Amino acid sequence: MTAAAEVYPACHIKRRRATKSEVEQRRAQLIEIVSAMKPMTVRQAFYQATVHNIVEKSEAGYSMVQTDLVQMRRSGALPYAWLADNTRWQRKPNTFGSIQEALDETARLYRKALWTDAGTYVEVWLEKDALAGVVLPVTALYDVPLMVARGYASLSFLHGAAEYITALGLPTYVYHLGDFDPSGVNAGEKIEQTLRELAPDADIIFERIAVTLDQIHAWRLPTRPTKTSDSRAKGFGDISVELDAIEPGRLRDLVQQAIEQHLPPDQFEILKTAEDSERTLIRHLVSGLAP
Repeated sequence: MTAAAEVYPACHIKRRRATKSEVEQRRAQLIEIVSAMKPMTVRQAFYQATVHNIVEKSEAGYSMVQTDLVQMRRSGALPYAWLADNTRWQRKPNTFGSIQEALDETARLYRKALWTDAGTYVEVWLEKDALAGVVLPVTALYDVPLMVARGYASLSFLHGAAEYITALGLPTYVYHLGDFDPSGVNAGEKIEQTLRELAPDADIIFERIAVTLDQIHAWRLPTRPTKTSDSRAKGFGDISVELDAIEPGRLRDLVQQAIEQHLPPDQFEILKTAEDSERTLIRHLVSGLAP
């Protein structure tokens, strides 16, 4: 693969100790970025800061943004919920204080199956765990599985996915999002190859929806030199782009557009209306069971 795209250099900012006024201005600009694009990761905030010439595109620039975001969250200037981090989580079963409480929670979480009559099955595969919180609002809204592969997916993970796809017996659309670099592109190719090997009778349509060369050109995404130490770098091209470089809103739009093309017109709104009605019915039934 050849990546014949312009390398967009980092702005050259003179390295010196910033004044208090400059720090305050930089943090105010970061708040504007995160507020407009939330939820986003720290690395996405860094890339947007480089695009807006707030910091240089370097490890020093990343450390500066990271430190600013930590300090602003601790001071209360930046809400914690605006930054996503799915790399750390806990496992705990749901428990309730009473049957009534459990029924109330059932009513609150009730979701109507959106894809029953769609005739297709859709999955979104994401290379980076840290970006799951950025994409999840869309996949959750449309009742689509979000598969976080963390680069090269494990064979066990792929086997489970292939078994499920085979059992469904439906045309399956797999949309992959990953870095535009030798390992990121190859990881997506390996996912497709292995799914086809493990589900040979399934109708699988695999599409990489980010990052692509067209997106690099059209959106002037920040680039970095391709690592020559990567054994897969031969013939790839001189530039690489991280998935984090795409604005969070654009990333969510890509996922939403991929999903929506498989839903009949107006089906989503119709089902949401029915879901609200049925949730209300459940609440009425629950209240009727109360002592």
